[in-house]
Amino acid sequence: LPHRARTPAAVPERPQPPLPRLPRPAAAGRGKGKMKGDDLSEEDRELKARLEDCVERAQSRDPRKRVEAIDTLRKEIRAATSSMTSVPKPLKFLRAHYGTLKACFQRMRDPAQKKHMADILSVLALTASAEGERESLKYCMMGSLVDICSWGHVYVRNLAFEIGKEWKDNGSSTPIESKIELVLEIVKFHMKHNAETEALDLLMEEEYLARLFCLVDSTNYKRACLYLTTSSKYLLTPDREAYEATLYIAFGMYGKFRDLASALRIVLLVNDDKSVKIVFAETEDFSLKQQLAFMIARYGLSMEVDDEMVADENEKNALQEIVNNTKLSEQYHMVAWDIGVMEPKSPEDIYKVHLIGSQGAKSSSLDSARQNLAATFVNAFVNAGYCQDKLMTAISDSSENLLFEKNELGKASAVASLGMIHLWDHDSGFAILDKYLQSDDTHVVAGALLGIGIVSCGVKNDYDPALALISGYSTSAASITRIGAILGLGIAYAGSRKDKLKSLFLITLSDSQAPLVDLVFSAISLGLVFVGSCNEEIAQSIISVLKNLIKAELAEPIIRLLPVSIGLLYLGKQETFDEIMKEVSKTFDKIMKDYWDVTLMSLAYAGTGNVLKVQELLSICSKKEGGSHQGPAVLGIALIAMAEELGVEMAVRSLEQLFKYGDYNIRRAVPLALGMLYISNPKVDVVDTLSRLSNDADGQVMMAATISLGLIGAGTNNARIAELLRKLSSQEHGVYLFCVRIAQGLVHLGKGLLTLAPYHSDRLLLSPVALAGLVTVLHACLNMQPTILGEYPYMLYILALAMQPRMLLTLDEDLKPLPVPVHVGQAVDVVSQAGSPRTITGFQTHNTPVLLAAGERAELATEKYIPLTPILEGFVILRKNPEHHED
Repeated sequence: LPHRARTPAAVPERPQPPLPRLPRPAAAGRGKGKMKGDDLSEEDRELKARLEDCVERAQSRDPRKRVEAIDTLRKEIRAATSSMTSVPKPLKFLRAHYGTLKACFQRMRDPAQKKHMADILSVLALTASAEGERESLKYCMMGSLVDICSWGHVYVRNLAFEIGKEWKDNGSSTPIESKIELVLEIVKFHMKHNAETEALDLLMEEEYLARLFCLVDSTNYKRACLYLTTSSKYLLTPDREAYEATLYIAFGMYGKFRDLASALRIVLLVNDDKSVKIVFAETEDFSLKQQLAFMIARYGLSMEVDDEMVADENEKNALQEIVNNTKLSEQYHMVAWDIGVMEPKSPEDIYKVHLIGSQGAKSSSLDSARQNLAATFVNAFVNAGYCQDKLMTAISDSSENLLFEKNELGKASAVASLGMIHLWDHDSGFAILDKYLQSDDTHVVAGALLGIGIVSCGVKNDYDPALALISGYSTSAASITRIGAILGLGIAYAGSRKDKLKSLFLITLSDSQAPLVDLVFSAISLGLVFVGSCNEEIAQSIISVLKNLIKAELAEPIIRLLPVSIGLLYLGKQETFDEIMKEVSKTFDKIMKDYWDVTLMSLAYAGTGNVLKVQELLSICSKKEGGSHQGPAVLGIALIAMAEELGVEMAVRSLEQLFKYGDYNIRRAVPLALGMLYISNPKVDVVDTLSRLSNDADGQVMMAATISLGLIGAGTNNARIAELLRKLSSQEHGVYLFCVRIAQGLVHLGKGLLTLAPYHSDRLLLSPVALAGLVTVLHACLNMQPTILGEYPYMLYILALAMQPRMLLTLDEDLKPLPVPVHVGQAVDVVSQAGSPRTITGFQTHNTPVLLAAGERAELATEKYIPLTPILEGFVILRKNPEHHED
């Protein structure tokens, strides 16, 4: 480095003695030593002279001299480039002679000599060719094409780059078939040297990814498939066919190496129900089939196990029980007993009024009817699935008194809360709710019908008891009873696509005399039952309802749930909703049309990460004229961007700007969008943002932010959010305090054992049923006063569709609990990392069962067992490792 003079402030001010004059160093090049400046060591001089002599002899007319010179050049260059950490000396010394060698190449007539010279020029082009000329590839194709990879890793990477550049510049007109052998040799080299990502990038660029099947082996297929699965998200925006083709290649490789659990994750990701049965048919291992059944049950796929999947009748029944989630309640209780949280909690245990003083007690006494209603929901959320609580099931007499003390909506919500308390438990839930069906109070009956639907949420039964109990009440004379029956059936059979329900609800939709509320809830229930089905008959029926509505009815706030119902039919199906969009465009004026277009588009692209649609929604939000459709546009940004972490971060930045500069429709939707992005994932910065918004001057923003605090903390028992909500409860009253109570109940959902996050399986799979439940509630929260805070508070129970245990329970092959040590830590992105890197960091060791928070991952801490699934979430079956021996 050049000498840098010190500043006067850096040295003391005192006279310095003159530096002694050092003797001049010996001239460089005398003996062996380091190079100084442009001088060369003796070895380098000899090498340079030898190479220049070879260049001269390569131009000789004597064939023997030319052959010897070319062979010497090949040996020197190959030896220098085999392990390239800097520019090799032969390439430096020959750079000045690159033009001479090119001219010599043109004059050569001997084909063999010409190929060998082309190999040399191809390597020299690494440093000597002009930018963009792609001469390395040009001369490589003229060369011998033998043992290309022996020229070194950098040369191979440069060839791959130039091949991709040529394909990109020239498009499909490039005759890639002439280079396919070279491409395959490069890919083999990369796969052999732990560079799977570069090999896959090259194959994807050249559209020859199908050739990957014969190039992977048991040591690298997992890394290759992981990279394909991750990179496929970025193929979704321009070309869905390329996206699915990439995933099916990963599916084929998993099948080739008998990794059927990973193969099942892929077919669930692309919603291919037929391939699910193929995966089952590929193995005779019954324990593995049970593991696959657990994965299907967690995803929420309604499927009937048939003879193609398993031949034995007993095995078929056993698998159907797992798929139907009939044992979910029992296993949930098992985990609760092990962790020690079975003791029921009351709303007062959650409120902790004693921590906020007399002011909190005073404010909580205001508007007692509404706060009793809030206590009903808090009690239901906190004790969800435990089959016991301190309000509704403790003492029957007090339960009856509690019902009589409530208003009409309070009665319906209180009885329905029994369904939440007995979540997933058919036997006890039906027995308790059946007696309320005999009541003379229509609100009590409606609550019982809704409760039966909640009990059946996520749990199937071959005899359909919920349908038998509820369907007769869907035509009841009382409006509240009809709504309870309709919504109960929608929750009970969400995602089942049951034809009986379609016939039942379409009768209501086709009735011109049916009340508006019945039409809306019938449409919502159809959307939940047939979520993602793209059923045109249902969509046309809902559109027909809209055509028959008068202008006054179109102004009703509840009408805004009708576009949500159609959006649920096309949830995540992207461009398949275009025809419905055109049909809707012919039906409404511009205001209603804009609302429908935005809602349908945001739901159709939910979970896809499509940046083009996010930009389109952002442009809608940036328009000065505003409009009610901007609220769904803000929610749509969150729904689309939630697919991957980078998109989530970018969406949060956009939402912050929208809140600063947007109008009231946008500002009221921003907190709900944040809640959707980080549901059951209380990030510190998001908690701070929502805490600030919960004290906003706009009451609608305050309520939305408060509910969103509950959503991001749902099922986490987050102490910071709980403290913030306690402070809010001491300051607010009326409807604001109601929102605070609901948020408190959500934070302590299932006493910390449940989650509302729709993503699972290491954030690869998105449950459409869970997302449908969240979307419905969030759209209702866009206008809370007439819906959640008005006549339809029981819509909060739709959140039951997204509730799932966030536990890891290990089982033996007899499905009995098997406690084993596991490492639980923060998940690490290992995509494109070579070898077998650790997938978690900062881990702690626990014995199963354990709870997994957002962003956490588990690994077995013992080699005694082998898991039958690569992702340790939910129910994991372990098999004894035959190669493990105790010391």
